[in-house]
Amino acid sequence: MGPEGAVNIISRQEIAEADDPKATRARLIQEYLEKFANPYVAASLGYIDDVIEPHETRPRLINALHMLENKRDTNPPKKHGNMPL
Repeated sequence: MGPEGAVNIISRQEIAEADDPKATRARLIQEYLEKFANPYVAASLGYIDDVIEPHETRPRLINALHMLENKRDTNPPKKHGNMPL
């Protein structure tokens, strides 16, 4: 859900009671963007590992793929077969 819809639901009563509903709604949307719709807040809380800028995306992906190029994953042998039912 976008910030506009979230503010409309969460702060419906505050917007309705305000002297200037449009200004109050705009202020609440800005507060919502700063507090919740910001990747740096999630990164500071440890929910995500890193925030990368769009121009860094391609080099980061290339480096990650080069790192995984020779990786081999071996699974342990199966202990039990799948019994037909």
